[in-house]
Amino acid sequence: MSLSPREVFLRLVHGVADGNWNELPDLYGEVTDVRHPMATPESEPLTSRRVLREHFTVPPEARESLPKRRVVDVVVHETADPEVIVAEFAYEFTSPDGSPAKVPCVFILRVRDGQIIESRDYIDPIRTYTARGDLELLIEALRKGAS
Repeated sequence: MSLSPREVFLRLVHGVADGNWNELPDLYGEVTDVRHPMATPESEPLTSRRVLREHFTVPPEARESLPKRRVVDVVVHETADPEVIVAEFAYEFTSPDGSPAKVPCVFILRVRDGQIIESRDYIDPIRTYTARGDLELLIEALRKGAS
């Protein structure tokens, strides 16, 4: 029996929080359409499991510098379409300086046969860069986008 959209979503966000990078691409279909509409700088759609495997590849030397996070405030909304859910949640981070940060997110997922075939991931870029201690990178990206 395949996983429900809710179960797939929970595996995804907890997998990100736990750093299970190698397992995440298998949550997606071979062909998919994943977009990050709020990404700064803008990002291209992720259209296959192969591309998602690249997206989720974190070099071993970079893994230690990733902020520790946990998933909080999860609310999953079922829709009239049984394949589609709207999920609200937040990642709680410990910033590099040790201060707490919370990044609110909303994901809209279409899951078919236990795999994500379409997703719109809305993640607050300001709070994400701040939590990582990379606010200067966000400012630089915004300046490049304005020119």
